[in-house]
Amino acid sequence: MHKHLIRTSYKDMTHDEWLAFRRGSIGGSDAAAIIGLSPWATPYSVWADKLGMTAPAEDNEAMRLGRDLEDYAAKRWCEKTGKKVRRENSFLVNPDYPWAHATVDRIVVGEDEGLECKVTSSRLALKKYKNGEYPENYYCQCVHYLGVTGAKRWNLTVLVLGVGVFDFVIERDEDEINALMVEEAHFWEGFILPKLAPPVDGHTATTEALSEVYSNGGGEDVDVTLYDQLLDEYTALGEQIGQLAARRDEISNRLKEYLGNAEEGSSGRYRVSWKVRTRSSFDNKAFSADHPNEDLSKYFETTTYRAFKVAEIDEAEGR
Repeated sequence: MHKHLIRTSYKDMTHDEWLAFRRGSIGGSDAAAIIGLSPWATPYSVWADKLGMTAPAEDNEAMRLGRDLEDYAAKRWCEKTGKKVRRENSFLVNPDYPWAHATVDRIVVGEDEGLECKVTSSRLALKKYKNGEYPENYYCQCVHYLGVTGAKRWNLTVLVLGVGVFDFVIERDEDEINALMVEEAHFWEGFILPKLAPPVDGHTATTEALSEVYSNGGGEDVDVTLYDQLLDEYTALGEQIGQLAARRDEISNRLKEYLGNAEEGSSGRYRVSWKVRTRSSFDNKAFSADHPNEDLSKYFETTTYRAFKVAEIDEAEGR
């Protein structure tokens, strides 16, 4: 490990203190997003989060499962390797990279290495795991930890629920570390410090961040002539999507007609199903009619959002 690592314990921090420290620099889970390799976040969503423009992600079952089974995954790794690990419970900062921090899962006792534990219920990547491959965002996180801690290697263990544990080793590669750290420094100095938003993309995380950053509305109308070319493209894409959807529906109907009353069909490459399903839904209008004096407002959840729409202006209207 780097001999000048700065350790700031988070064991006694309040959640707000922990959040403020985490937002004060780039962490391992931010690394992949910054270079466009995260399935969950983007440069824009990380930027908005670091500046406190969006609320922290709400805890969910997957996040809790990862926390609760982290210790189990670490124990399985220890059983396989014969090594011991310990918790760090600190934000680690390397003076060479002051814009970065690391909150690592485990440090390997007596070795210059660490351990990252992942827990997933998805079996979609099983073939990759069995072939010695793993998600790019996991790799970026481990490279980030190697950079911050100065360790020689980082171990990655992935617990796939109901299947087993897959283990990988990421050896220290100075070129990879330097490349990632240069990108992180550029992001921090070019976007975070000056509060200048990075380019947006079409990722869901960016869409959600934009909706939260600009949730209020109410601003004055603006001239979007500068974006006429993009608006032309947007309109054309909408037409293409409609055409593609119609073609897809046509193919679907041809297959349905071929299946007839059969609920499944298969080829060497595909399985097609058209099964009978029953779905129940609450008939609000009927209930209101049967209970005219019942106040139903307390049962409705009101959501405020901004609806985005593009429409071509009629020539006569535009004059």
